[in-house]
Amino acid sequence: MMTTVLRLGSAGLLVTMLLGCASAPPASEPEIDLEIPEAWSAEAGEAEEGDSRPEPSGSWWTGFGMDELDTVLEEALENNYDLRAAAAAVDAAAAQARIVGADLKPQVGAGIDGGKRQQVFVGLPIPGTGGVLQSTSSSWGASLNVSWEPDLWGRLRAGQAAAVADARAAEADYAGARLSLAGQAAKAWFAVIAAEKQVELARETAQSRRLSTDRIAARYRRGVAPPLDLRLARSNQAEAESALELRRRQLDGTRRQLEILLGRYPAGRVGSDPDREALDLPTIPDVVPAGLPAELVARRPDLLAAERRLEAAGFRVREARRAFYPRITLTGSAGSASNDIGDLLDSDFSVWSIAGSLLQPIFQGGRLRAAADLAESSREQALARYAQGVLRAFAEVESALAAEGLLAAEAAAQAAATEESKAAARLSGDRYVAGLGDYLPILESQRRAFLSESRLLTLRALLLTNRVDLHLALGGDFGQMTENPSPEGARQK
Repeated sequence: MMTTVLRLGSAGLLVTMLLGCASAPPASEPEIDLEIPEAWSAEAGEAEEGDSRPEPSGSWWTGFGMDELDTVLEEALENNYDLRAAAAAVDAAAAQARIVGADLKPQVGAGIDGGKRQQVFVGLPIPGTGGVLQSTSSSWGASLNVSWEPDLWGRLRAGQAAAVADARAAEADYAGARLSLAGQAAKAWFAVIAAEKQVELARETAQSRRLSTDRIAARYRRGVAPPLDLRLARSNQAEAESALELRRRQLDGTRRQLEILLGRYPAGRVGSDPDREALDLPTIPDVVPAGLPAELVARRPDLLAAERRLEAAGFRVREARRAFYPRITLTGSAGSASNDIGDLLDSDFSVWSIAGSLLQPIFQGGRLRAAADLAESSREQALARYAQGVLRAFAEVESALAAEGLLAAEAAAQAAATEESKAAARLSGDRYVAGLGDYLPILESQRRAFLSESRLLTLRALLLTNRVDLHLALGGDFGQMTENPSPEGARQK
């Protein structure tokens, strides 16, 4: 049998006109009871006149001016498996939206059937044979079937709109995964450089301690230095060797973490090329522009995804409410049927049918009302999650802006402390050689110098990490955000 839209005549035309008039209104912007300031309460610093401002760019990491960082992030964005999974999720959500949208269109199917049967007419024996009367018959049929549910009340379109909103949320999730991966890879790369500098500092310190021990041992053999000084020197050297191994272990773990982000086997060899020139931590880019508008946070992918899911929840509320209305289904078929397969193409054997049905839910044990309540509750949850996400986003930006200035001041003070501790270590060494001081001040000054310089490296890395966190909190650079990147490239991998 075959359902055809063309055979529905004026009834189908009327349904089509009604369907066109029943389009769902666009979803409204989410409203939350939250006062949003015009500017951030925490400022990282005021920009002087003539200071350069970062140019708007989706590749915010280029502002650090480090070619090696650009290469690392490009590799991560190309090879990371979590990002590929996020791209596949976009494809899946788009496919789901197409599946849901298919209910709006007529469903067409074709079929061919055939059969053969034998009948026995009981009680009618064939004269002269003593047997029974039998007959054998064959039947063949070909049909094209069409069924269609006119979406008079917008229930199907609401479901499709919800699926489309989910697909857009998946796209925002991909953009968020890309942004997060770039931030993680950048921080991991800075951590590798900082760990390498810590190993370099520990190695130089250990070498200095060995030379100092050799000098004390020579003085001890000449009877100039007491045994206590030699014991203290050897202890100091052993502590320096231990610190060196600790820094090497930390560097190894940091490299492996970065390699996982890059989609490589975690062999701990990234950045370990002996021919590579030793890298230094980059300087912090330009001062964060003062008075960044609070609306900038609305471009964050996670908030965009939450907004799309809130939109989808609203459409599902509409879909659940429309389920109370009657459903109309139109079906039809056309084809041919015959006892001879050769007659299937003969128009004399054509058959057709048209039918319509209306179903009005009356009593379903409260299922439809519970479904509507469930959809409404899901929308309230989505709204609350969106509002909480907005608050969390503002907190991340404010915290990063405040930490920018505090870390900079701390690093400046630590740099001064490092210079003073180095000078103190040199002075105490000179006094000891000249016989004007004890060895204990040397130990203390050396320890202070090492810890102070190590702390300064840590603060420089924290400054860079905080700047990355600020970019992540703002959803990109300090200018206008470019369009969310498409996962098309990741899909082709």
